Amino acid sequence: MQAAASQIETAKANLKSAEAQEEQARLNLVYTRVVAPEAGRIAHKNVAVGDYVQLGQNLMALVPLKVWVTANFKETQLDYMRVGQPVEIRIDSYPDKVFHGHVDSFEAGSGAAFALLPPENATGNYVKVVQRVPVKIVFDTPPDPHFPLGPGMSVVLSVKVR
Repeated sequence: MQAAASQIETAKANLKSAEAQEEQARLNLVYTRVVAPEAGRIAHKNVAVGDYVQLGQNLMALVPLKVWVTANFKETQLDYMRVGQPVEIRIDSYPDKVFHGHVDSFEAGSGAAFALLPPENATGNYVKVVQRVPVKIVFDTPPDPHFPLGPGMSVVLSVKVR
């Protein structure tokens, strides 16, 4: 009788262990699927199917479908520029196409203020240099897929100030 009770307890323990292993296997299976934080196009892929990956490893560069332009305007050009003003966007790759957008936001400081190595006047002489301020320009309508846009493309912007 005691041997049968012992076998029952052993079988229950084995069942609990198998259930825990099954749960861990299901969790590990979830970890095998990598999901992008938003929809986009892959620009540079560093991984292939079947590769082992590690936490924090760069797998690819993802260019979001929602694109914008960061324009570095001179601080002297910002006097009449305001959020919401219309912008004509001409991209060097598509010289005959005009895209329309608007001013979305201004960076809270100049590009040099947030640079990895900000410029330093080592001579001790004061020379005033006009700084550049990043301005975010967003497209009014999503760009036509026949005109693919991506990081680093050259643009010419015309902001209509009022």
